[in-house]
Amino acid sequence: MTQTQSAPPATWSPPTPQELAALQQPGTPAPRRAVAQWFEGTPGRMRAYLVLAAAISVVFGLCAAQGFNQSDGALQRAEANAAQLVRIQAIHTNLVSANADATNAFLVGGLEPADQRQHFTDSMASAARLVAEAASAQPADRDALGQLNTTLVTYQGLIEQARANNRQGLPIGSQYLRDANATLQNDALPLVKALVAANEKRVDTEFGGVGDGAWWVFLGGLVALFVLFITLRWLARRTHRYLNMPIAVGGVIVLLTTLIGGIALFTASGHATDTRDGDYASTLALSRARIAAYDARSNESLTLIARGSGDAYDKAYNESTATVEDQLRKISGRSEGSSLWDVYKVAHAEIRNQDAKMGNWDLAVKIATGTPPPTTKENSVEAFSDFDKATAQELETKSNGASTQLKDARDGLPPIGWLGLPIGILVALLVAWGMSQRLGEYR
Repeated sequence: MTQTQSAPPATWSPPTPQELAALQQPGTPAPRRAVAQWFEGTPGRMRAYLVLAAAISVVFGLCAAQGFNQSDGALQRAEANAAQLVRIQAIHTNLVSANADATNAFLVGGLEPADQRQHFTDSMASAARLVAEAASAQPADRDALGQLNTTLVTYQGLIEQARANNRQGLPIGSQYLRDANATLQNDALPLVKALVAANEKRVDTEFGGVGDGAWWVFLGGLVALFVLFITLRWLARRTHRYLNMPIAVGGVIVLLTTLIGGIALFTASGHATDTRDGDYASTLALSRARIAAYDARSNESLTLIARGSGDAYDKAYNESTATVEDQLRKISGRSEGSSLWDVYKVAHAEIRNQDAKMGNWDLAVKIATGTPPPTTKENSVEAFSDFDKATAQELETKSNGASTQLKDARDGLPPIGWLGLPIGILVALLVAWGMSQRLGEYR
């Protein structure tokens, strides 16, 4: 019987260097191969155009939303900052108004007129209330407003010292009044003027930014239309189909959004410019005119209080008067303030005539204070009161007009701010739909 000899067991031997080198040669990973194959050939190029056009469409939607949100935000901030500016200027007006009351009442001697004293109290209370409102409305102004509040406490203390001494007929009262006026002019009003300048800059910046949003819409729309155009052109050459309806509809949507959105933003920018050059500019001019007028009124009284040594106050009066007249000329439309200021100037001229030329200080004081009624036809108190009331009404009208115009400009914007991204996504879906029709022909 023949016995079959079995094969010896297999033994493991390490791979040769050549085998190891072959195993270690890098190959193309499967995901990369799949992506490369996905973009191969004409179908692959279609997919590339699909990805590019869809991505640009979404970017266009984001640009449109950004443009509208930027312009809407600029209008909103311009309105808020303009309101803050009016608030700060109202603080300024109340302070110089109170100071004018205090200096004019000082001329009366003894117990000043009750209505004038009440006007001083109301002006200081209104200033304090507006300081609190302004600090709440604009956090960037809080530190300066806090310092202003401190100086106002000092100012009021000096005024009370002046009143108390004046009622007793003590000459030191006039020194307290001058110290109070110096505190207001050197400590309080520089803070107010700095706040006014800061808020004017903020308003100008926002007015300038209203039109910037239109560039987001126009540039985004041009890029999207260009990409959609070259996509349609490439498809027409490759597939010999002259129009891909879904992609063409997407292009029309982009075009309409660009035109409607861009025109709306440029229109809003134009309205903002008109407001800035119209009611807003008039609001600033009226505020400055009223502030300068109260300064002039205070200096008129201080000149009389100085009794022959008030040349510096008289010079300050003339400077303030020049400012009033310059600002009144800047008001758009007809302003009653100019003619009423001329009436007040006639009364002031009579005060200076009686005091400096005729040497009749008592009559000059009567004209300046209106108590008792002067024997001349000029009455500084009544003339200034008429100017004050007329310009206060004009200021309210112009300020409300500026606020309303900015609000109307915002309300007139189409809702592309929140529709921008959905529009971009819709166009991207239309591109995908249109391209899928052509891709289906290659399956």
